[in-house]
Amino acid sequence: MTEQIEKTFENNENTTVDNQVTQKVEKSGERNEKGERGSRGERGERTFERRHVEKNVAHVCSLRRVTRVTKGGKAMRFSALVVVGDEKGRVGYGLGRSVEVSEAVKKATKVAEKNMIHVPFKQNRTIYHDIYEEYCGAKVYLRSAKGGRGVIAGGSMRYIFEALGVKDIVCKSVGSSNPHNIVKATFNALKKIQTPRRIAKLRDVPVASLFAASKNTTVASTAEAK
Repeated sequence: MTEQIEKTFENNENTTVDNQVTQKVEKSGERNEKGERGSRGERGERTFERRHVEKNVAHVCSLRRVTRVTKGGKAMRFSALVVVGDEKGRVGYGLGRSVEVSEAVKKATKVAEKNMIHVPFKQNRTIYHDIYEEYCGAKVYLRSAKGGRGVIAGGSMRYIFEALGVKDIVCKSVGSSNPHNIVKATFNALKKIQTPRRIAKLRDVPVASLFAASKNTTVASTAEAK
């Protein structure tokens, strides 16, 4: 009699263990002993974090083939200069080299995204003030423009302002036509742009005094001209 009772307890324990194993298998999505998969409702629900990814605009300013002399001969690679921006005031540039063109562009894009800078806008369309900058043999002039003027620039400079999101600006490059020098000169100029609030803070004066001084100078210049 005792032997029969012990056997019934063992059978009950085995059935409960088998039921627990099948439930775990069905929840994990793996196949059970019969070769069947658990339904999607029985599996563990997956949670995905929605991340806001900003889409950047990329422009290839320069793409050339370069060679490097090694012990075994000449190694040919491609060099790419890429400008990346979000069209909302942030822009960056990067240089990438690789055996394939696509890989060189990818490397340059990653470098540009890491080295992005913020440029303040005036009325969300142009820069605050005129600026001049030099880099090696390249000379760059940037001037703020009225509404509706558009982006007047050529070559690599136009790619920079399109990626930056500037709507009205007048630019001129003099001297070297090397895209690397022009891009670096333009970025050095953009880094030096300051807002009236920043200038007033450095001078320790109110912002209104800056505009009052500018009005007085314009009135004096017109009086001298007459």
